[in-house]
Amino acid sequence: MLELVVFCVILVAAGYWATMFVMGRRDDVIHGKFVHTEDVFALSAMPTPTPPFPKRPVKAARPAIIQPANTGAKPVNSDALQSLLAAIQQDLKSVA
Repeated sequence: MLELVVFCVILVAAGYWATMFVMGRRDDVIHGKFVHTEDVFALSAMPTPTPPFPKRPVKAARPAIIQPANTGAKPVNSDALQSLLAAIQQDLKSVA
């Protein structure tokens, strides 16, 4: 049983070594040290990918003073609002 455990540990180590060697991390395999991220990016020959979406267009600034549109509507007084509220309440009572 002990021989089987030792054989499995050696087999896993050999598989790890082969995987690292095939993936191009030979410094890890040979020297047993990890490659620093700055070195990896400095040596990479891959171009930087373009962003998947274009940048949003810049909106034009709004003018400081906006003139309200003159639609000819009369200002609403409180009596009109009170009568509208009474009509809505009456409709709700009739539905319930």
